[in-house]
Amino acid sequence: MTKKLLVQIKNEWRNNLWLALELLVVSVVMWFVVDYLYTRMATYLEPRGFDISHCYLIEMGKLTDKSPDYIPNQTDEQEDADILELVDRLRRRPEIEAVSLSQNSYPYNGSNSTDLVQYDTLVSGNWTIRRLVTPDFVRVFRYQGTRGETPEQLAGMLEKGEFLASNNLYRKYGHPLTEFVGKSFRLFGDTIQTYRLGAALENVRYNDFEQARDSYTFLYKLDWYDTGLELCVRVRENQDHDFIQRLKTDSEKQFRIGNIFISEIRSFKDIRRNFQQTWSNDLRNYVMGMGFLLLNIFLGLLGTFWFRTQQRRSEIALHKVHGASDMSIFTRLISEGLLLLLLVTPVALLIDYNLASMELNSWRNGTTLEWERLLLCAAISFLLIGLMIAIGIGIPARRAMKVQPAEALHDE
Repeated sequence: MTKKLLVQIKNEWRNNLWLALELLVVSVVMWFVVDYLYTRMATYLEPRGFDISHCYLIEMGKLTDKSPDYIPNQTDEQEDADILELVDRLRRRPEIEAVSLSQNSYPYNGSNSTDLVQYDTLVSGNWTIRRLVTPDFVRVFRYQGTRGETPEQLAGMLEKGEFLASNNLYRKYGHPLTEFVGKSFRLFGDTIQTYRLGAALENVRYNDFEQARDSYTFLYKLDWYDTGLELCVRVRENQDHDFIQRLKTDSEKQFRIGNIFISEIRSFKDIRRNFQQTWSNDLRNYVMGMGFLLLNIFLGLLGTFWFRTQQRRSEIALHKVHGASDMSIFTRLISEGLLLLLLVTPVALLIDYNLASMELNSWRNGTTLEWERLLLCAAISFLLIGLMIAIGIGIPARRAMKVQPAEALHDE
């Protein structure tokens, strides 16, 4: 049957040439759209390296001398003790699983501190985020080690004075950080003291729209206290309901210690949404624009093949007169459209390759040309266009086959 279809396509080359050109343009445009959506979706779905479910950020405040409850002449040591007492009281609440203090460290945080991590001649990138944390931080956000280290094990390493860093820290040198676990590094620009690497972490992403491979971080134990620090808590899974309201209700009685009090409580779901609002809006606008483009492609192909099939009612009638079944006619028409698409696909793939080589499509993994991604997106484009062709031919073909052959020929 394929040979007969090829002969028929050749005999009708004038009409099929324009249709083939249309399919070629549509295939390239469809690949570009699919490639963009694929790169964004693949990046969004990458593991984040942390878990913010059931997590909350608690902001601490400090009374001023204008407050009637202000305690004057408190020393720094007394204030530190009050902060630690606040942390301990939160930890003792039955609904709370873990509590941590940190500086510029929690996820989806626009306020960052950076530093270099050096091992011999290997130096991390300038945008390596420094996270100073208490050991429970990795329990709150459930960090994981690349060798299967649990948050509890990682917390123990921080407690011992070891530091943790993301496995991609020396990606530019082609070395995973797991190769250097247990080795001594230089941190904070210190040329005298060295710091032992306790474990390499699963890469920790900066946000949901940047790849993990481009986000670098290291964690070290926090050894000072201040009301400006971030107080983060993880609530047990069945205790989220009204947690903020319940904690606020108890805050004045139970959590005002000395001059320290709880000033604000926010869910990390809200923090994540607010931090990424601009990226989310841009992505939504792109998706809506490309959705509109896909709709136009669909309607254009649908109309083309619908009209083409309607024009061939007499041909369908002749096939039926010669004893062809409805299924065989239907299969023949669909196969003809798909065969045309198959013939232009290699040319479209060549154009796709050149566009990717010229870096005109989306970036991912530091490049625009990945063979697996190129072939996958081309295959998805082929299937989508094939579906449009099948719908554009199938519906009018089924209607045409319900018409009696004599009537169709008479109308012709």
